[in-house]
Amino acid sequence: MATIVNTTEEEPMLAVVRFTAELAWADAGADVAEPEVTRLCMEAQQHILAGRWLDMASLMLASADLLLQSPRLPDKDKDLECILAIICNLVTKARSEDEALQIAELICAKLTQQPDDKPALRLKVLFSLYNLLGSPYGKASLYKKALHIAAAAKAADCITPTFKNIDSFVSDWGIGKLEQRDLFLAAARILKDHKGMNKEYFNFLNKYLATFDGSGDDADAINDAKEEAVAAIIEFVKSSDLYQCDLLNMPAVAQLDKDEKYQLVYELLKIFLTQRLDSYLEFQSANSALLKGYGLVHEECVTKMRLMSLLDLSSHCAGEIPYPAIKDALQINDDEVEYWIVKAISCKILDCKVDQLNQVIIVSRHTERIFGMPQWQSLRAKLGVWRGNIASAINTIQANKVTDDGSQGIQGLMIR
Repeated sequence: MATIVNTTEEEPMLAVVRFTAELAWADAGADVAEPEVTRLCMEAQQHILAGRWLDMASLMLASADLLLQSPRLPDKDKDLECILAIICNLVTKARSEDEALQIAELICAKLTQQPDDKPALRLKVLFSLYNLLGSPYGKASLYKKALHIAAAAKAADCITPTFKNIDSFVSDWGIGKLEQRDLFLAAARILKDHKGMNKEYFNFLNKYLATFDGSGDDADAINDAKEEAVAAIIEFVKSSDLYQCDLLNMPAVAQLDKDEKYQLVYELLKIFLTQRLDSYLEFQSANSALLKGYGLVHEECVTKMRLMSLLDLSSHCAGEIPYPAIKDALQINDDEVEYWIVKAISCKILDCKVDQLNQVIIVSRHTERIFGMPQWQSLRAKLGVWRGNIASAINTIQANKVTDDGSQGIQGLMIR
């Protein structure tokens, strides 16, 4: 029998090979099992001494299959997690980035098989590998594999906490537009049926649709985005938290205006972003079946359109809105005007003071339903005015300081 010389550094890897080899040959009897276990351990030791970490990963991953299938283990999850953690650590020993990526690819191939079997464990191991891998390209690839497992196994809870960092991930990875598009679409599909995450679902649909700039390069792909564009519109209309979006002018959404099947959906978006309640009521009267087909509740749409109409009034007023104008635009009674003002304030889409004596509201801030170039230009003009006012105040303070210093100097001379 060959003697295996263990070192402290390499002992975990050899222990994994020995453990799984003994497991694999347990039913063969000692006469058959012992030579095979020794052979595998010798092979592992040769890989270690030669620094063949890719070969070592292949050898160890073959053993991991046995562990997945074995009924003999009292605590399979912990044993498997421990073994895979040791295998994942091989990427830190690789002599080059390419070798590390190859090792990571081998591990991913194993983890993505039968993703619905212990998905939480598979994702945990995959994220451990993500943290060990240095390559930004490799990290991006691993994250996409994690999305695949989560989607296939319907294990959204295991990956959605990472979505809040998606923008920083994309920045760190340095991936291109097409890769970002696939990433955002995969995340949106995971969130689609996940309860309580409608806003996040809309945000990822928005990110996905924003990757289409209408250039010739997108000519073929943009047609495939129609269903997501419709989904984003419906989510926006349904939401009681969203009162502003940039969908209207996105090429992937604007194409619906010329689409026979979805043209009315685009018209609905235009009504919510550019028109008032009367336009919606006219649309609803002619297309009630369409709205029901998309799961839209008329009363909820009316509520949102009243708030949208109030925002439209705010954007066209000179700082003051008379009560009668609010009553007419929202199609409400006189005694309901202040209720809708308070509702808009509570939704944080309007800041104003109510002048009950003169029956007007004085608007200090309102949410713009569309924040496009005109809004940016308006903001730039306001910032320019504020900058001028601040500069003027600084100049006045400095001038007064010079005057005061001069007066004190003259008083000092007079005293002497």
